Amino acid sequence: MKITSAVYVKSFMRQQDWDLPPLPEFAFIGRSNVGKSSLINHLVHRKNLVKTSSTPGKTRMINVFLINESFYLVDLPGYGFAVGPEAERDTWRKMIWGYLQNSPNLKLIFQLLDLRHEPSKEDQTFFQQLVAARLPFQLIANKADKLGPNARAQQLKAIQHKLGAPQKPLLHSTLANLGRQELLACLTAALREPAPNQGEFAAGGAGAGATSPKSGVISGSS
Repeated sequence: MKITSAVYVKSFMRQQDWDLPPLPEFAFIGRSNVGKSSLINHLVHRKNLVKTSSTPGKTRMINVFLINESFYLVDLPGYGFAVGPEAERDTWRKMIWGYLQNSPNLKLIFQLLDLRHEPSKEDQTFFQQLVAARLPFQLIANKADKLGPNARAQQLKAIQHKLGAPQKPLLHSTLANLGRQELLACLTAALREPAPNQGEFAAGGAGAGATSPKSGVISGSS
């Protein structure tokens, strides 16, 4: 796949505010300091398509970008560093899961992890929720440039073991220009798959034991 165009479309907080033409969607989520914005910019070969910040938790809405006029990249708020009243954080959780479980055109969710560390409690919780909700996703181990080849291999195994994932995450580094082609291959493969059925969102978010009609595909790269 070659990305020839990438433009910001809109931001929203409620699934019912999604009023865009129906196209395949790919969502990105991870801890607020995991490098999600930089990864999306690297993927589309644009320096400032997604605004980056040194302050975690700046993304508060669901941001949508149109790629090649044929599919959307969806930048979701990060988890782990959210500040504010519990009621506000609960609103963010409902916003995220309302989108993830209700979008009929969602093809794949990319959950970003920091390769340098074992998955945090928030990482593990979100992973378990994705599995319980049977949503299609791909794990990405970001910031791979921070470690050497041997340490990378060890950390991939550690992350896989900690999460109980069937396959190792996909390595990525914006600074080392690593993993972009593999990410593009994921997009290409997912675009060839039939669209999943629309799920039903239960108020309060998808916790352990939540279900969705979407078929779960947990993929990775070794």
